[in-house]
Parts: sequence; structure tokens; C-alpha cells
Amino acid sequence: MWTRGKPNTILIESCSVNQLRILSCQLGSSQHYHIQTKQRASSDGVSCLSSDSSQRKARSIVGIFWDLDNKPPKTLPPFEAASKIRKAAEQFGFVKYMVAYANQRALSYVPPLVRQKRNDRKVSIDLEYTCRVCGRRFYTNEKLVNHFKQIHERENTKRVNQIESATGSRRVKLVAKYAAKMHKYKNACRDILTPKVGYGLVDELRKAGFWVKAVSNKPDAADVALRDHLVDMMAKRMVECVFLISDDSDFVEVLKEAKSRCLKTVVVGDVMDGALKRTADASFSWAEVVMEKAKKEAVTVVGRWKDRDVLKKLEWTYDPERDKKYYTLSDFGSEDDSDVDLFVSEENDDDDDDHFLHKEDNGAWWELGSETKCDGSIG
Repeated sequence: MWTRGKPNTILIESCSVNQLRILSCQLGSSQHYHIQTKQRASSDGVSCLSSDSSQRKARSIVGIFWDLDNKPPKTLPPFEAASKIRKAAEQFGFVKYMVAYANQRALSYVPPLVRQKRNDRKVSIDLEYTCRVCGRRFYTNEKLVNHFKQIHERENTKRVNQIESATGSRRVKLVAKYAAKMHKYKNACRDILTPKVGYGLVDELRKAGFWVKAVSNKPDAADVALRDHLVDMMAKRMVECVFLISDDSDFVEVLKEAKSRCLKTVVVGDVMDGALKRTADASFSWAEVVMEKAKKEAVTVVGRWKDRDVLKKLEWTYDPERDKKYYTLSDFGSEDDSDVDLFVSEENDDDDDDHFLHKEDNGAWWELGSETKCDGSIG
């Protein structure tokens, strides 16, 4: 087997001219084949990316707007509830915006079930508390917190100081050495030392991809902020489908405005005969979202919307301005002009005949008859 390399003299000495020609042809064909395969692979990759981007552009842009004051996640953990909401909204298009508004009171809200579990954990004596760093067990939460502060918090402080004092390659090696331990400490510290606001609602929703905004505790402050945000996005044409999670009837006017702008509207709420569900194009209950029933029904809803859009395109509507633009007298050509001229000429001929009759009508009819009779008798 011949190999490509620097010493070309060996090939020239040991091979004839014909063999060298055959070898060069084979090498050239192999290079050409590799170049073609690379071009095909690159073209296939570009075509796949272009097809994905075109499919994404073809799908409508969906914006999720969550009123946490009115509809907090009570039956599910926040992260799981947000994930199910996103899965249901993805059936209507590409979810690009996820917004949630709430006041401070709603963010610190704890469901009764979670509150009961916490109280039972504090009262229970036999339940063990386990340190997530070293695995040591304690019977009270206070001992666990003291152990964590006295041992693991000091160890982490020493590691941080050691990394900050080092420079160059030694610093890089220390960061790589302590990365796993510091990550483990950070996760344990979040559960033990960091006080939870509510039951971690903001952190869980942000982890699920939501943009959470806290407002003041004034009445309807969250509704006003969410309504203004929604109207601003509609005015900028940033969304094509509004996915609203609320039971508040104050959003009825916003949904009507969205429908007047030819946007699709979907509402998630528990009030079955509410004004929001009567106004929206589609509506689901919170239980349907939790059981993922809304995810299945959304397919039929989207198909119904597509059929309705096709029928709207096929409908004929009378527009006087448009018809005046397309059907004017100048479009009919010379035929209409000739008809008009003929009509005018006929009117002129009638006028001339009347004028001629008036000229010849000099006397009464009996006088004219008598004269003709006399003339006839004379002749």
C-alpha cells in the first residue's frame, strides 16, 4: 500500500510512469469524493437548519401571561405546574414569552398542605434531618443548622480564600479541585441556610423559564401591570396567540382588543361560565392542564382555527372602495363612450325634430285641411 508523504523520490524510483499516473488519478478522485461528501453534509445541515427555522417561522408566536394573584399553583409544585402550562401552550405555536405578575403577599403565600407538612416536621421528634454535604443525621433542625455553620460553612470560606489568594495555573488547579465540593455546598446551603419566601415560588418559576415581576400590595396592582404589559406587546405585534391564566373578569376588554387585532386567545381558569371564557377563542380548566388533557384538545382547536381561516379567505365581501377602484368607467373602454355619444346624439335629433314641427305648425289643423281640400278642388 502506498502512503502520501514527503519522500516523493522513493515513489518515482520504485514505480513506473503508468503506475504513477494511476496513483495520482486515484488520489485526485479520492480528494474529489471527500470534498463532495463534505459539501453534501454541509448542505444537508444547512437544509435541516433552514427547514427548522422555516417551521418555527410558520408557527404562531405564543405569549403566556400568568396572574399569580388570581391563579397561584395550589395543587402542584410551582416548577411542575409551570412545565405543564408550557407544554399545553406549545400546542398552539412557538412559546417565546412567559410572564408572571404578583404582589408580595401572593409570592409569600404557602398552600395549606405544604404548611401542614412543615408543622408536622417541626413537631415530630423521631424524624431525622440529614446533612447533604457529609451525610450526618440529626434529630432536630437546630442541630443540623449549627453543624452546617460550624463545619461546612467554615470549610467553604477557607476554599474561597485559598482560590482568591492564588494566581496563574495554581488558581486554575484549585478551582478544578474544589468545583465539585463547592457545588455540593451551594445546593445544601440553599435548602438549609437560605430562608424560603413562600415555598420557593419565584425561584421555581424562574427555573421553569418564567419572567416573574413583583409589584406592590395595592389592590389590582398586579392586574394593571399585567394588562399594560399585554397591551404593549400586542401593540408591537410581538405575539400572535395570547395564553392567559386568570379568572379575573377585568381582562375581558384586553381579550376583546386582542381579537380585534386578529390574535388568537386562550384562557385557563376554573370559572366555567366566566366572562373570560365566553370571550376567548378557547378555554381550559386548571384540572385539564394538570392532567394534560388540554395538551390533547389543543390539537383539535388549532385544526378548527385553520379551517376557519381558510373559509374566511374563500368568503366574498362587498367593499365599495375596492370595487370602485377596480370597476371604473375608464376600464370599460370605448364601448361605453360610444353608447354615451349615441344617447346624446339621439337626444339632439329629437330636439331638432320638435323644432322643425314647431316651425311648420303655422295654423290650426282644420285650416290646413281646408286649404288642401281647396287646392285639390281647384286642381
